[in-house]
Amino acid sequence: MLRLIRVLERVRACSEVPARNRLWTKVTELSVRLSSTKAAPRLRRMDYQDAVCTLNTLQTNASALEQVKRERGHPQLQLQAMRGFLQRAGLKVDELDRLNIIHVTGTKGKGSTCAFTEQILRNYGFRTGFYSSPHLVQVRERIRINGQPIGKELFTKYFWQVYCRLEETKDAHCGSMPAYFRFLTILAFHIFLQEKVDLAVFEVGIGGAYDCTNIIRRPWVCGVSSLGIDHTSILGDTIEKIAWQKGGIFKPGVPAFTVKQPDGPMKVLQERAEEIGCSLSVCPDLEEYQSEASLRLGLAGHHQRSNASLALQLSHTWLQRHFLTDPVSSSPVEFSGVSPAQAFHPSPAMIKGLAETEWPGRNQTLKHGPVTYFLDGAHTTRSMQACVCWFSEIAPQHERNAGGSVVRVLLFNATGERDCAAMLKLLVPCLFDFAVFCPNITEAIATCNAGKRRFPPSSCVRDPDAEDDMRSSQSIRDQQNFNVSVENMLTRCLDNQQSWRVLNGQGEKPEAELLIGGGLPLVAERHSHTLVFPCILSALQWISQGRDSVLSDPNKCVIPVKPSINAKAAPLREAVNIHVLITGSLHLVGGALKHLDPALNS
Repeated sequence: MLRLIRVLERVRACSEVPARNRLWTKVTELSVRLSSTKAAPRLRRMDYQDAVCTLNTLQTNASALEQVKRERGHPQLQLQAMRGFLQRAGLKVDELDRLNIIHVTGTKGKGSTCAFTEQILRNYGFRTGFYSSPHLVQVRERIRINGQPIGKELFTKYFWQVYCRLEETKDAHCGSMPAYFRFLTILAFHIFLQEKVDLAVFEVGIGGAYDCTNIIRRPWVCGVSSLGIDHTSILGDTIEKIAWQKGGIFKPGVPAFTVKQPDGPMKVLQERAEEIGCSLSVCPDLEEYQSEASLRLGLAGHHQRSNASLALQLSHTWLQRHFLTDPVSSSPVEFSGVSPAQAFHPSPAMIKGLAETEWPGRNQTLKHGPVTYFLDGAHTTRSMQACVCWFSEIAPQHERNAGGSVVRVLLFNATGERDCAAMLKLLVPCLFDFAVFCPNITEAIATCNAGKRRFPPSSCVRDPDAEDDMRSSQSIRDQQNFNVSVENMLTRCLDNQQSWRVLNGQGEKPEAELLIGGGLPLVAERHSHTLVFPCILSALQWISQGRDSVLSDPNKCVIPVKPSINAKAAPLREAVNIHVLITGSLHLVGGALKHLDPALNS
């Protein structure tokens, strides 16, 4: 394992230094040449990758990390700091009122709810903005106009406008710059105002009360999706404490909706609504809406039905306010107890919106010839339960149509404070033939034996708390994050592998040799049915065994694997179909999609 760690650490050092030298040269030039952000012609010569490189420096800024640590003890300072950064970027908090915002929080399903809501309102002909996190492949996915990630040219243009305003004012503010997620939130506000969207859907990053999106003063409507345990070090270690944080997005007189919650968190949400002074309504089951036919959803999984109901209520309430003759003077809705939201007859635009919604990486199926990938970014026990239900329903349908033998493979990773053993336990009944583990590194760079050829320079490390201000990275790549050491990532993978063995009654076994063909330490193997790979690409290549033409791209270097490991892959080569469930982390899913869906890289 030490040899593997050293290889990956060398990879990191090689990819990082030239990019950072080039970056800081350009940033220094900018600070010397520019006295005003309005003198922008020079800025536009800097390309998209320069913008991403500069953005990633906000992840490792030492003063920013120290600032976040201080604010964690005084969470109200986070919103105070956010307002200061917003002002330095040339924006005012009251300008955000013009965005006609829908604000959504929750533990599970808030992103899907936002996607449903945005699609419905876009179907009415409105120009929509949509801010979400984290991204799967490219950072531009977080900021969408009319459902599409903002283009590279516009991202670059607006990025430098905001960045340079902040850069020019930092000396007067003790050198402070907003950390990664804060900056992107400010950038989203700026872009949506400049692009004159009719409305903006904002997904909370973490929590609600002290999340930096919560500088929004007057949203048109707020929503809370399913609550559960996650980010306990930030939000609290009980679901009631988490509910208190989530209810922090409620605003006086602004209607709020929630899906059905357990009694404890529902009581807390009710108390928050009463304290803040807003109505709180509980969404009906999707079956209660008056429709001639069963409502069809573009997102798979039974759990999406509550998200769709919440989206219907949010969009319906927004539309009611929009079509008032004088929405500004409309009467605020005060707290009068928790009430059931009324089911209604969805319009054709709503029905079409629910059916057309797409949200990659969530209950997604990709079929590449004989290999079918089932991708879901579940990373809590509750979301993993929903993932298992979805996979247990859809996989047998594909197997019945396979026309022969099928091998099931699990590709798993989860990091941070997640309870990996609990999630893996839920996956055991799926009866996988192979369980494969890897860190959230999309590709490992190594020297090939023939002619010392190098893999493409894209060792991309992903962390599940990417939306958190503590995120850290040192690369120009959209997916890179070095906040977690290579040793810790690999240790976690080996721990997950051992947990899987114990859960399957395989017990302990001495570690096998960590070397593969040519002496390159790229695969750790303990049992014929469990393997640990150093990166997502090497895992996918081994699982697919050359049977996925997308992964057989000649531009991708195939990592050599020692014969004994290849011998264990015989069932993968002989089966009529291979079914692969990729889960445990949205960032694992994003790294996989980078290889499996090349269109996402454009």
